[in-house]
Amino acid sequence: MIRSFKHKGLELSFTKGDHRKIAGARAARIERMLDRLDVSEHPADMNLPAYRWHPLRAVQKGRYACDVSGNERLTFAFDGKDAVEVDLEDYH
Repeated sequence: MIRSFKHKGLELSFTKGDHRKIAGARAARIERMLDRLDVSEHPADMNLPAYRWHPLRAVQKGRYACDVSGNERLTFAFDGKDAVEVDLEDYH
């Protein structure tokens, strides 16, 4: 289950269906990713070929990422069986 968000636009999209703060062209993909993350109990549950899931290194060790589109990625950590600090980042 998703317990917390860093990105307020993602939180609005997930909890209220309000996609105004995320890119419209990618809203459907992000919504599918969040739905999958919400039922995931382990980080590797997001390891689908289309998501290009990978653990992050260095400063962000303990966090994971899935590619959304281009430079955008969905990042998150896990606390027990819950996803926490879910964020949408531009990594370049």
